Amino acid sequence: MSEQEMLVLSTRDRDRLKVLHEVQQGHLTQREAAEQLKVTDRWVRQLLGRVGREGDQGVVHGLRGRASPRRLGERRRGQILKLVKAKYRDFGPTLAAEYLREEDGIAISKETLRQLLTEAGLWRAKRRRAEEVHVWRPRRSCRGELVQWDTSEHDWLEGRGPRLQLVAMIDDASSVAFCRFVRQDTTEENLRGLWGYLERWGRPVEFYTDKDSRFTVNRPLPIATDEAVPEELTQIGRALRELGIGWIAAHSPQAKGRIERFFGTAQDRLVKGMRRAGVCSLEQANAYLERTYLPLWNRRFTVAAANPTDAHRRLRTEHDLAAILSQVKERAVTNDYTIRYQGKIYQIGREEIRAGMRGGRVRVERHLDGSLAVRFRDRYLGVQERKPQPKPAPEPKMRPEVRKQKFTPRSGWMDHFNLGKSPPLWAIVKTEAATPATG
Repeated sequence: MSEQEMLVLSTRDRDRLKVLHEVQQGHLTQREAAEQLKVTDRWVRQLLGRVGREGDQGVVHGLRGRASPRRLGERRRGQILKLVKAKYRDFGPTLAAEYLREEDGIAISKETLRQLLTEAGLWRAKRRRAEEVHVWRPRRSCRGELVQWDTSEHDWLEGRGPRLQLVAMIDDASSVAFCRFVRQDTTEENLRGLWGYLERWGRPVEFYTDKDSRFTVNRPLPIATDEAVPEELTQIGRALRELGIGWIAAHSPQAKGRIERFFGTAQDRLVKGMRRAGVCSLEQANAYLERTYLPLWNRRFTVAAANPTDAHRRLRTEHDLAAILSQVKERAVTNDYTIRYQGKIYQIGREEIRAGMRGGRVRVERHLDGSLAVRFRDRYLGVQERKPQPKPAPEPKMRPEVRKQKFTPRSGWMDHFNLGKSPPLWAIVKTEAATPATG
């Protein structure tokens, strides 16, 4: 048999052909063959007729080897490749297919575009590295039960503006996201992000973060296991405790993989979207997040929670966000009813003085808007900055008067060792003899 006449059968075709041969030999009935092949009796009879007329070739589909009638024409393929090279050079097939449909009006599936780009050498599938296997943790059942919180440092504007960082919070049960761009990943900026989340959704049950110094006080372990160590909280940790929100620390990046995958998607889709929109500043980046990217993410990449109950809790009257989400310190009240804070002196008003205030402790709050508030127990106090009293200039030190000492002759035995420095002994005796006596 020549190479052109060789019949190429798939595994499925070979299995079908074997069953049909069993039917032809009378070892199986048509109904038994239909049960084995999971087809109808009618289709078995049609296959038997085709095999009887065409031989083993009858089990091969008639369209095998033919071009699909829906195949893109060469002109259309060239047009798509030209657009991708000009506008979407570094886009993946999925994202490029979306932009081709939304901006250029070209409807093409992501798999067709993937094959087209692979044949043209514009796309190469990334090979996954052999990494340590991590068991996937199941999602929490209710929305608001656990929220992952982290920051991503990346060249989000690709050099068109300042270098920004993305502070994000993502719900573990549904993947609903909330994020904002900041210039620096500081405690104040994270508190502002927390404020925005609380106003939009309410108080979640727990936050899941890494062990960064913004969330936990990193210090060496005590030497003795039974040593009592006072608990220390960061400003964010204190704020979460006052809000009644729990905190869980992740021991590895893989443990908070949901928000890590969110950042991976954002570093592809968000970066390219802001490039297409011409975003080049912090304000424009946050506006694009709020109006375009977050609605797209929450519409396409979120899932329904297993339990429809929302675990978020409302903010109550005692939850004063301006006071809780601030830099809080304690200061001692001196005998003249002043406090010192950040190198400045603040005087408590006379009408604000209460029993037990002198020598007591007050709570000093530096709010996110820069204002200062001082609270003693449950009452806020009116304070004014007081300039320190200038110190009196020190009196100039008088230089002591130097008195000239009279010459006193030395003893004769010293003259023996200091020749040339003092008169000899005979000169001293002669001088004393020549001096007239007084009185």
